[in-house]
Amino acid sequence: MTELAGWGRYPRHESEVLSPATPTTLPKTIADKTGFIARGNGRAYGDAAIGERITVSTRGFDRIRAFDRTTGLIRVEAGVLLSDLLNVVVPLGFFVPVVPGTKFVTIGGMIASDVHGKNHHQDGGFGDHVEALTLSLPDGSVVTCSREENADLLSATIGGMGLTGTILEATFRLRPVETGWMKQKTLVAPNLESALAALQSVDDVTYTVAWIDCLARGAALGRSLIFAAEHARPRDIDVLRPGAPTFPSSKFGRLSVPFDLPAVTLNRMSVSAFNELYFRSGAVKSGYPFLVHWDPYFFPLDGIGDWNRIYGKRGFLQYQCVVPTEKAGPVLERILDQVSRRGAASFLAVLKRLGPGHGDLSFPLDGFTLTLDLPVSDDVFALLDELDRAVVAAGGRLYLAKDARQSPATFEAGYPGLARFRETRRAIGASGRVSSRLSMRLGI
Repeated sequence: MTELAGWGRYPRHESEVLSPATPTTLPKTIADKTGFIARGNGRAYGDAAIGERITVSTRGFDRIRAFDRTTGLIRVEAGVLLSDLLNVVVPLGFFVPVVPGTKFVTIGGMIASDVHGKNHHQDGGFGDHVEALTLSLPDGSVVTCSREENADLLSATIGGMGLTGTILEATFRLRPVETGWMKQKTLVAPNLESALAALQSVDDVTYTVAWIDCLARGAALGRSLIFAAEHARPRDIDVLRPGAPTFPSSKFGRLSVPFDLPAVTLNRMSVSAFNELYFRSGAVKSGYPFLVHWDPYFFPLDGIGDWNRIYGKRGFLQYQCVVPTEKAGPVLERILDQVSRRGAASFLAVLKRLGPGHGDLSFPLDGFTLTLDLPVSDDVFALLDELDRAVVAAGGRLYLAKDARQSPATFEAGYPGLARFRETRRAIGASGRVSSRLSMRLGI
């Protein structure tokens, strides 16, 4: 048995780990097993990728099977890391259509979580770009799912947290790009109301995200930096960074957190000092465009190895909610106010604009999503329960890929497609066989 945890390092559970070498050996590996779930690179924050009894690693499924450079259509095995894929395709003039906030995830995990990026308001989630996938069902059979074939099963698998079976391969279309740079513009918002308005004002920009000072209070509650960007073109390099390579190297040096920091490291004083420095340095760049390498724009925390150790040995909870647009202002203001009063929040809080979601358990809906990191402590769970009530009352929900503690009642209230998802699971024999710690906790 092996002790496993998600990226938040809470909760921790014992599980038997199986590591089939190839997709073709997986059906035999799980043929007589019960209580198993697939696990990619373990970057889900909570207990979604820890099996009730058995956890099946897909990291051995790491091959690119086909790539058409004319159309951008690519077929990969589910265990391919996004970082490895980007290192291959970006120098060839392509980018993955939707990426999350870390590149150290697998393609199968991206589908199971239906990851949403900084471009969801325009391009939807990663699942919207999946043209086909192959899925290993609990009985050992392998089926193809596409918009034309097994479409209901495809819808359940996208965002389904691995609970319909194990994804083996996926086919999707890459986005052509002309350079490896992002042309970014920074907007400064003095408070939450301004931040929400600013994000809506740049709806025509492909990539948008806001960093929020989650400890600001009073008139500055929710003060933010909004980063709006497009893939740069060669003429942008000529104007903004003459002589720079079209596709710069992505081999940046990485700092690393070598040990668990003491719990007292993250306190109101230290986080407030960081936030003030970050806000001021970002505000200096506002008002004019500049070029940023694609890597730090999309994956700012990936430059720090093992950054989850910053929150100490007990770990942390990443709280990500989405609230419909018309109710977002009051609810997010309430959340930020309560977190600010508590004084031990994330040094990198994120606000994004989302469009409508697809898939039975997909997280996005037309609204705003807020992400906060909170160290595990004795009193944090009561705070989050209170925030849950405000989110659900407004018609919002929590992201399953980040969740480690929401109640079944909160989950059921937030996901109206749950009944259909359960029926799909029953129909393919997944109920009672394919199960994670998350699915057992929430009664999926």
